[in-house]
Amino acid sequence: MKAAGPAGGGAGCSWLGWLRGVAIVLAACCGAGAPAQGLESALSPGPLIRGHQKVEGECAKCHVRFDRAAQDRLCIDCHKEVGQDLRAKAGMHGRFKPQPCRACHTDHRGPDMRIAEFDRRAFDHRATDYPLAGRHADVKCDACHLPGKKFREAPLECVACHKKDDKHKATLGPKCGDCHGEQSWKDVKLDHGKTRFPLTGKHADVKCDACHKSTVYNEAPLTCIGCHRKDDKHKARYGEKCDSCHNARRWGEITFRHDTDTRFALRGKHREARCDSCHTGMLYREKLGTTCIDCHRKDDTHKGSLGTNCVACHVEGSWRETARFDHDKTRFKLRGGHVKAECKSCHTTADYRAAPSACIGCHKKDDKHEATLGTDCAACHTDANWKASRFDHDKTKFRLTGKHAVPPLKCAECHRDLKSFRGAATECLACHKKDDKHEGTLGADCASCHAETSWKAGRFDHARTKFALTHGHAVPPLKCTSCHRDLKSYRPTALECVACHKKDDKHEGQLGARCDSCHGSANWRVAGYDHSRARVALVGGHLRVECKACHKSLRYRDAPRECVGCHLKDDKHKARFGVACESCHNARDWRLWNYDHAKRSGYRLEGKHARAACEACHRQAAPPGKAAAALDQGCTSCHRQDDVHDGSFGPRCEQCHGQDNWKQVNRRMRTSQGYGGGAASRVAGRRGGLS
Repeated sequence: MKAAGPAGGGAGCSWLGWLRGVAIVLAACCGAGAPAQGLESALSPGPLIRGHQKVEGECAKCHVRFDRAAQDRLCIDCHKEVGQDLRAKAGMHGRFKPQPCRACHTDHRGPDMRIAEFDRRAFDHRATDYPLAGRHADVKCDACHLPGKKFREAPLECVACHKKDDKHKATLGPKCGDCHGEQSWKDVKLDHGKTRFPLTGKHADVKCDACHKSTVYNEAPLTCIGCHRKDDKHKARYGEKCDSCHNARRWGEITFRHDTDTRFALRGKHREARCDSCHTGMLYREKLGTTCIDCHRKDDTHKGSLGTNCVACHVEGSWRETARFDHDKTRFKLRGGHVKAECKSCHTTADYRAAPSACIGCHKKDDKHEATLGTDCAACHTDANWKASRFDHDKTKFRLTGKHAVPPLKCAECHRDLKSFRGAATECLACHKKDDKHEGTLGADCASCHAETSWKAGRFDHARTKFALTHGHAVPPLKCTSCHRDLKSYRPTALECVACHKKDDKHEGQLGARCDSCHGSANWRVAGYDHSRARVALVGGHLRVECKACHKSLRYRDAPRECVGCHLKDDKHKARFGVACESCHNARDWRLWNYDHAKRSGYRLEGKHARAACEACHRQAAPPGKAAAALDQGCTSCHRQDDVHDGSFGPRCEQCHGQDNWKQVNRRMRTSQGYGGGAASRVAGRRGGLS
């Protein structure tokens, strides 16, 4: 709508100015004393909704002149519940993003207008104090929000809707959510750990009605016997405190700690015995004895002759096992084979004290000497084994060492007559004459070469001769017969290497008879030649190369000294840079080159020059047997075809161009330097200058 403005105002008058003009006219029509409501009623946009009809015509109840923001405050003053939600940031209004009330609710649309209407299907119930979860998310709104009541008046307690589902008849209170879940009423989520009976073990899997027989859950029994009376195999003989022995994980598992809860710790077979094996009567009425004889009187084969302290000999592992008895406290200490012997082997009667203590008392049949050496068997024989001797041979004229001292050597091998040990011979040949391969040519002093550890092992000190044995000569599998072919005459053996290694000399005598100058006694195939004494010292990768890699023939002195002698096929330059390969390449790795271009040639490589291949500049091959010729270091020697100035700026291209990119000009031209003169100025003027 567009109204004509006052004279001189033109069409620029605003809607607000027009509204004020109308107000002045209406005021004049109504008279100066007319109430303000007349003006406001005349300007009302329409009748109020049914809920606000009681304030019809009282605009100040909802509006403040020229202050639209005050309208929200007046709304909250009337709708106190909404105001409380906004302040507490609770409920639907408290969780919404702050905005004016009129953004959602409108008025002056008539009594039939519903200003709080919304899409119930799209409404997000999480914006309220009661988020819908589980089965509640599928329930219709009318099931909880009754007609004629405000949405906020819907009940929040479970019993308001589920009173008929409460099987406990309100005996457990109204907080159904403590046990039941929203997904299904039958799903129980009670934390039984917060009750007087926490559920552990098998109890956690038991259904509620297994213990709670009635709807009054508080009356469920708390004692084990309340539910497990039929499981009590003891028939109440052990009382009603089942949990002192049994646990909730498995009824058949016994957790009673007999070792700590009583004065009788269970060990050995006692730990495997059943409870009623000892506890035959009422547990808390009849007190059991703790001595062995109380249960094992029938097992006492000594008939009380050794007293009632059975544990002094017998152990809990087995009644027949007597390992506990400390025989060292008697007159006869058990050692060696006596420890494993059964008691009845020595104690043949029930009177254990009558057993003999002398060796001959039990071992008379084992005496091969027929008492010729007396009855002190322990002077030679040991407790570990009757056949083993403890006789100290070092006290005789012939000390036993090496193979003489240890089995399988037996006394009878030297002492042929068991009744007369003292007449045995002490010379080596007395026993080893058949072992003398020299047939007596080296005398009877066999010990000068042979050792007691092994007749075949020599103890001869070869270092006292003209040929000391080292490395491979000194250790097996080298044998004496390898050099000494004649066992009867050891001394005339030749000392030169070729005497034994002539077939190993691959040089066929061309390098002389001093094989030891290269080869060592540790391994003939490993050469120990000091190459630093030669014309070519070995360094880097040459140290790992085999001799035959350079020495192609048996004449080692004819090996090449130049790099190309061996690396001709590795020379990718095809001799273009000469034969002095070591000027760039090193002996560590042929592919590693360390030529210092700035130091060796006076021309530092930078930019793309540092990444360019050598052949890019050095195109001319070197003369045979000589080094490559030096190059002209001027730019035009390589880049003449790149000079778009055709030499007009002279040969010093680096004044403007850099080595990273030829097309990039990295220095401002100075015509005062005389490079090109007027031509340079003309080029600069034509291209707009160089930068």
